[in-house]
Amino acid sequence: MLELLLCSLVTILPDYLYRRYRQGKRFGKEITFFSVWHELRWGITGCLMLTIALITMIFYYHPSTTSAAIYFRTVPILPEVAGRVAEVNVGYSAPVKMGDVLFRLDNTKQQAALETAKRKVAEVDASLASAQADIVKAEAQVGEAKAAWQQAKDELDSKSELQRRNPGIVPQRDIEKLQVAVNQRQAVIDATNAARETAGLRVSTLLPAEKASAEAAMAEAQVDLDKTYIRAGVDGRVEQFMLRTGDVVNQMMRPAGILIPEGAGRSVLQAGFGQIEAQVVRPGMIAEATCISKPWVIIPLVVTGVQDYIAAGQFRSGEQLIDPQALRQPGSILTFLEPLYTGGLEGVTPGSSCVVNAYTSNHDVIADPKTGALKGFALHVVDATGLVHALLLRIQALLLPVKTLVLSGH
Repeated sequence: MLELLLCSLVTILPDYLYRRYRQGKRFGKEITFFSVWHELRWGITGCLMLTIALITMIFYYHPSTTSAAIYFRTVPILPEVAGRVAEVNVGYSAPVKMGDVLFRLDNTKQQAALETAKRKVAEVDASLASAQADIVKAEAQVGEAKAAWQQAKDELDSKSELQRRNPGIVPQRDIEKLQVAVNQRQAVIDATNAARETAGLRVSTLLPAEKASAEAAMAEAQVDLDKTYIRAGVDGRVEQFMLRTGDVVNQMMRPAGILIPEGAGRSVLQAGFGQIEAQVVRPGMIAEATCISKPWVIIPLVVTGVQDYIAAGQFRSGEQLIDPQALRQPGSILTFLEPLYTGGLEGVTPGSSCVVNAYTSNHDVIADPKTGALKGFALHVVDATGLVHALLLRIQALLLPVKTLVLSGH
């Protein structure tokens, strides 16, 4: 309607002024309800053509969309193990901090496994103390064996010396018995040394390895026990948390609830523009939005990103060929917009639906000395028509509460 009124000022109005003051025709006389279509045919035809061209230009260079919302990512509250809920620490809706325990699963089995692992570590410590006592015992046995060997060796040397000086004074059989005794004492020394080495290896290698294995099993049992305490992974807010004691939760099919991270949906607005505007919407464009959750407010925005792919063309490999006719409606150009000023989206509820206008700016092209006068004038017209779209957005923002509360039928 606004475009029609503007176009009529340069088409129908001049035509009427010509008919009135040049041809002397007046409303109610020569120009009536039945003859106005013939008398002002040039102005009316020109007005319609100009209006269509103006609307096309406005909506192409200054695209608008009602498919806009502040989307936000939620974090599902999932346990790493399935189990029955034993304790719930938060209500239906509550703020939480990272690391807060949301609920606890029944952990009787995990506690028993942890206690068993602790007992195993204590058992290894006791074995280590016993092995150290065995080392002391083995060292005493080595000393005893060396003393016995030395005694047998001294007696053998004494008898051998007497036999050398006075052959026949010592029976040969006694010397052989002493030699056997010395060899036997040497074998005892070797055995006790081996026993000492074995005890030393148990203390230095075997038992430390067993203790490390037992401590690893204890750490694993502690991890399994910690998994029964489901904590908040980020700062945020738990919403619609209906979990109660006795419920069974499963990481595959039965999540416990939803955690909304702090700041989610507070900084970026996503809008879907028509595919025909793919060559117009660019990062850096200035935009404006009005949202249902914050009526009568115009939020200045700037386009920060444009998705290069249209979601409607996405497919997964399957057993059937793709039929393009199955695409019921064309997809949109996903655009990311951020507030032009700090705190621009304050007061807008995350998830709120919005109406967004984006405005083309040709200031740099117009300021370029290489731009011709005719082209510069045309670009000035394009930029100036953005004012019409901005006015339409403000009218929408003004009527949005009326449309939502009165005309929607709710």
